[in-house]
Amino acid sequence: MTTSGAKAAHQPVPRYRTYSGPAIFAHGFRAFFLAAGCWAALVMALWIAAWRGAIVLPTAFAPPIWHAHELVFGYGVAAVTGFLLTAIPNWTGRFPLQGGPLAALVLLWLAGRIAVAVSALIGAGVAGIIDVAFLFVLCGFVVREILAGKNWRNLPMPLALALLAAANAATHVDALSAYGIRGGIAILAALIGLVGGRIVPSFTRNWLARQAPGHMPSPFGRFDAVTMAFTVFVLALWVARPLDRTTGGLLLACGFMHIVRLVRWTGYRTFADRLVLILHVAYAFVPAGFILTALSALDLIAASAGIHAWTGGAIGTMTLAVMSRATLGHTGRRLEASAATHLIYASVIVAALARVCAALEVDHTGALLAVAGIAWAAAFLGFAAAYSVAFWSPRRF
Repeated sequence: MTTSGAKAAHQPVPRYRTYSGPAIFAHGFRAFFLAAGCWAALVMALWIAAWRGAIVLPTAFAPPIWHAHELVFGYGVAAVTGFLLTAIPNWTGRFPLQGGPLAALVLLWLAGRIAVAVSALIGAGVAGIIDVAFLFVLCGFVVREILAGKNWRNLPMPLALALLAAANAATHVDALSAYGIRGGIAILAALIGLVGGRIVPSFTRNWLARQAPGHMPSPFGRFDAVTMAFTVFVLALWVARPLDRTTGGLLLACGFMHIVRLVRWTGYRTFADRLVLILHVAYAFVPAGFILTALSALDLIAASAGIHAWTGGAIGTMTLAVMSRATLGHTGRRLEASAATHLIYASVIVAALARVCAALEVDHTGALLAVAGIAWAAAFLGFAAAYSVAFWSPRRF
């Protein structure tokens, strides 16, 4: 078998059932990416209103915990789900989830969002069970597909989902809520490192090979594997002991390792293609988060600076970058960033930078928080609006 043939054998082409229902339920990325964008914008709008005292949310969570929980376990999980439901058929060669089963999964995710929002009315325990159920169902589905497709390489994905479910469950226990939030952030940050470490150099290489041959990004190798193993260890230590000086030193070292990764991917050569460039910009928030969190562990700056570099920066920007690119590609559209997409990317970057600066510039915290909230809502509402036609329309061939 030729080298290209060997590669093809390990990259199954997904098969599709005959499907004539609404296009939004033709593939997982459509429904979940749309839901993720709408929810990210709505959560921020509600949080700003609650922060300013305009509304009182009927949730059993303290408002800051609800805000963090819904962006990590609401938005973040929806974005991850859309990615997995799109990637798994390519990994396994099996049918994608479509139609009624996909709609039921979306409704289960939505039930969790509503339950948490009104948990003060229905009871924290009931809300927690409804909320956590989604991740367990998703994990079960992913395990089934990977085992059926004998795709052993991607078994870490259901493990990550199981850990996310455990972290989510912890947020519903008062004494463990802070650990749960940190755990959710750590898992998503690790996934950005793992998945981003493969797709960023891969997409960069593909584009450079067509447009600007020359120095190419380094593929995932031994250094990346060591960096990811160290990353998982350091993030676990941060979840358990966020203010420890040893944790701070290790976070700092890990941050510089991720800077080395980023430099090796030659992002400076991708300015002509914003769909590729945004991946590098998004990943830059990963080491920024490690370094800023290290400084907070050393009691030099506020903890929220590093946390929001990871959440608003790395997670928010990378998921938007992947969602927009995947939507264009999987709906048969050209891989080009429109004017609306440029504005979406600019808005989420402004939001992340403003939120980080709000933790560092205490004299301007209020104004910076307002800028961050408005820019974040604009980015995700803009994404939902700009890509809604693609989500609801049949694939172009």
